[in-house]
Amino acid sequence: MKETEETIEKYRKAGKILSDVRAEAVNKVKEGETLLSVAEFTENLIREKGGEPAFPVNISRNDEAAHTTPSFSDKAVFGKDMVKLDIGVHIDGYIADTAITVDLSGNPELVKAVEKALEDAIRTVHAGVNTNEIGGAIEDAITSCGYKPVINLTGHGLEQYIQHAPPSIPNKRMPHGDILEEGDIVAIEPFATNGGGKIYDAGNAEIYHLVSEKPVRHPSARKLLEEIKKYKTLPFAKRWLGNNVDFAMLTLVKADIIRPYPILKEINRGLISQAEHTIIITEDGCEVITK
Repeated sequence: MKETEETIEKYRKAGKILSDVRAEAVNKVKEGETLLSVAEFTENLIREKGGEPAFPVNISRNDEAAHTTPSFSDKAVFGKDMVKLDIGVHIDGYIADTAITVDLSGNPELVKAVEKALEDAIRTVHAGVNTNEIGGAIEDAITSCGYKPVINLTGHGLEQYIQHAPPSIPNKRMPHGDILEEGDIVAIEPFATNGGGKIYDAGNAEIYHLVSEKPVRHPSARKLLEEIKKYKTLPFAKRWLGNNVDFAMLTLVKADIIRPYPILKEINRGLISQAEHTIIITEDGCEVITK
């Protein structure tokens, strides 16, 4: 779907808010700080600056790649961790998405590898580029630094209220791909690891999304569903719904009204780094809206 100038401006506004929020959020990530305080600080700052979180702030550490966010009463603190902050902002459903790695673990080269991959990938982009060329640039950058790309995670398109839309942007060279056109809006999202190069579903979800608005009989579940509807199809955190929602959540999951996003971990327990920008494809390059 081609965007109008009005919707493009909403993406840009989301990107500007996100860039400012990211700059402040990274300074909060330090040993002894709680994950919950960083998540709440970041999400509240998004709102203060005039946006809404496009999804719960993901704070994934070490071998965790994605979908980790603190629970309602989480007491976990940062240690000597490799920390990925994945943050999204939306304006009326138009989403900007970014990620950055804050290394407290003493592995700066792994962070440099994924940052190089993102830079090299962005340099390949222009109207008419094939996504497999972008994947090749990511793979070459990461392997040249002595690491592996995480091959079963991808970048993605962005559409109104849809965080992961076509096309996929691979993190390795692929035999086939999609052609990007002027005006397309995508998030390029390389992951690098010193492990096996794949992730698996490790369960323990704190993030969910609405998939159906079917009738539900139990009053507490029905009440919770009304609260969830305001997020439309965007992911939401269990902690956003308050305490004592376990039964109602389980009821909605069993009815396939909401679905979880399980935590994703590296298959060999390797450290993972991540970097991400949202871009608008132009005739001869791209506009990075999350710089």
